[in-house]
Amino acid sequence: MTARLGHNGGPSMEPGFSWRKHCWGKARADLLPHLPIEVLRGRVKRAAELGLDYRTYASVRAATGHDVVAFLFSSNALRVFPAAPALPEARAEKLGRICDALKLGLASGRLDPAVLAEAASLDEAHSAPDALAPWSAARAAIRAALGARGLPGDRVLLVGDMGLERDWCAAGGLAGYLPAERYFGAV
Repeated sequence: MTARLGHNGGPSMEPGFSWRKHCWGKARADLLPHLPIEVLRGRVKRAAELGLDYRTYASVRAATGHDVVAFLFSSNALRVFPAAPALPEARAEKLGRICDALKLGLASGRLDPAVLAEAASLDEAHSAPDALAPWSAARAAIRAALGARGLPGDRVLLVGDMGLERDWCAAGGLAGYLPAERYFGAV
């Protein structure tokens, strides 16, 4: 029988369904990689070094094919504001435990990037795109932050705290977006 328009090519519901379902499932399972236990242990260790749960780390690896080499934190995610330029202690501890990855910042609003970098002990900080900036301006601001170190976007994970910051991920071609509450835990 020929597949109809919109059919995904999966098992049909005709007689013999269970055999076709088995074959379809086996073919799909054969496509997934079978990683040796040593590789899995190394990836679990790397996720811990980055302060990520394994599932998040594995998702980024699967989506990009690369390791995370840097984090891009928004000042909102870090809770550093012009009126209160001090990093909360719990967030400072989490940042301090990150191993073998750059910590970059995006200072929103009137916050000076130098103040953000100093308050959060970041490797460097840059100005974030304006809240209502067009897509091209957001892309230029994100790429400028990455370009200072020559980082490819698909190896950088954005940790943000607002819906508009999620759009920066797509604008900058970043590896992914992680809400601050998920990375730092519920406050």
